[in-house]
This record gives sequence, C-alpha cells and structure tokens, in this order.
Amino acid sequence: MNITEYTPFHHPESLYVVNEELIADEELQGANLLMSFTGFSDAGQVVSQISKELKEQLSAEPLAVFDIDQLIDYRSRRPRITFTEDRLSDYRAPSLVLYRMVDALGTPFLYLTGSEPDLQWERFSRAVLGLVERLDVNLVAWVHSVPMPVPHTRPIGATVHGNRPDLIDGISAWKTTMEIPAAIGHVLEIKLAETGRNVVGYAIHVPHYLSDAEYPPAAVAGLEYLGAAASLMLPSERLREAGRAVERQITEQVEGSAEVATIVSNLEKQYDEHSDGVARRSLLAGDNDELPDADELGAAVEAYLASRDAKPHSGPETGIS
Repeated sequence: MNITEYTPFHHPESLYVVNEELIADEELQGANLLMSFTGFSDAGQVVSQISKELKEQLSAEPLAVFDIDQLIDYRSRRPRITFTEDRLSDYRAPSLVLYRMVDALGTPFLYLTGSEPDLQWERFSRAVLGLVERLDVNLVAWVHSVPMPVPHTRPIGATVHGNRPDLIDGISAWKTTMEIPAAIGHVLEIKLAETGRNVVGYAIHVPHYLSDAEYPPAAVAGLEYLGAAASLMLPSERLREAGRAVERQITEQVEGSAEVATIVSNLEKQYDEHSDGVARRSLLAGDNDELPDADELGAAVEAYLASRDAKPHSGPETGIS
C-alpha cells in the first residue's frame, strides 16, 4: 500500500466544535488573531492576567471550542478544586477556546486562549492553521512571559520574534542564539510563517524575583504590545491600578532591607550598562556572556523575610513578601 494513500490520523477538524453561524460572519474575514496559552512559562502570571482581563472586559463569544480531553494530561497537570470543611466546589476545568471579541473601538478580532495542549501538537497545529485559513486571518500575535534578571525599577522589556520586521526592529532587548524548550506558541509561529501568514510573538521579561506571583505591570506591557501589533484598543486600566499598588508594596519591602536594596541596585547598574545603545549579543549578559544567577537575590530575599517578625499580610501579593 502506498503510505501516502493511507492516513491513520484523525482529521484535525474533529478536535473542535465550531459555531458555524459566527464563523460565517463577514466581519471576521481578514481579522487579526491574538493567542496566549497557560502551562508553559507564565512568569508573573502575565498570560493568566491578560486572558482574564480580555474575557471580563470585552464582548467574547466562543467561535470554536476545542475538545480538551483529547489534549490535556490531567495527571501531570492536575486542575484545581476547592475543599471547604466537608464539601468540594469550584472545580476549575481546563479549556481551550477561540473567541470572537470586539475591542473598545468596535473592531472585531479573534482570541485563542486556554491551557497549552500536552498532547497532539501536530494535529492541534493543523486545526489552528485550518481555522486561520478559513477566516483568512491577517496577522497572528501571541504573548508569553519569561523570568529574567532585570530590575523592577526599569521599563518592562520583551524579546520579539516572527516574520514582520516592522513589528520587531527596535523592540527586542535580548538578542542571542540558543536552544530553548518549545511551547505550542513557538510551533504555531513556525508553521504560520511557513504558510506565509503574518505572525509575531512577544516574550515579556519579568523580574525573576517576582516571577512566581502576579505582576500586573508585565501584563500591561503584554497588552500594549498585542494592541499595537494588531491595531486594537485593549483594556488595561484595572491592571494599571493593580500594578501601582504592587509597585508601592515592592518599594516598601526593598527599602526595608539594605541587602535586598543593594542587589536591586546592582541589577539596575547592570541593566543600564547594557542598554546604553551599544549593540550586544545579549542585553543581560556580562562581559563573559553569562547570565546572572537568580540564587543570590533569592537567598537575600529569604534571609530578609526570615528576619522579619510575623505579621498579618495585607495588600497585593508579590513575590518578595
């Protein structure tokens, strides 16, 4: 038998259920598509915050709902559930949905968000590319976040990649060559580019000592990059307000420890030295091109916290409190 005549794989269209009436809307033809997935690297919970803000602040209608049971390994990434005294509630089931949304100026766009698939990446990619083709998507822009040895007192940076030089040039702060673990966003970006689709990805740099908690300023930066790329007015006021509160708390905690303040100051010095306009292989690398280690700062923060008397916590949670 000719192997090209035998296709043992399920059709990618069987991975999702589509709203046929909605997908036939002529306004969506040529619209831009935004993407964000949880489960890979979500430093500062940037993706989680962006997804929540868009779904709560904008009109969102499910256009295609993916069969999450075919894509998730529940035992390796167990969903959360709440146990209260003698009962269970608030089971947070994973999901992966393509939404039709409308921005603040009435511009329709698409948003694919949810849990990064554990399984069937090739089939899922074919499914997404099929939807992109059917809707004749103009531009795909996606965002994720990574922990970086940068100070919270400097502007949020990003590493930008894709096939649109006009959206990349002059933005990327970190330029290097290295092998990294792939995320589904990376795979989709490569396959979209191979088919000639416009695509751009933004990796938001989150201070590594704040990467385990919500860091709203980084989510605001992600929304700004996505909005600028796709010419959309995306909501960010609530995140900006939360960010101001978090920044005040961080400032108080840094000022409360001379050791932590010194380390943050050293990060500022390193950042400033390598962002003075001189071309470098990496904004963050030192003279020997090695990235700074987070352990020193983490140890200093832990020592500072251990020295504090226990007291009730109030205000937004940060990664150093």
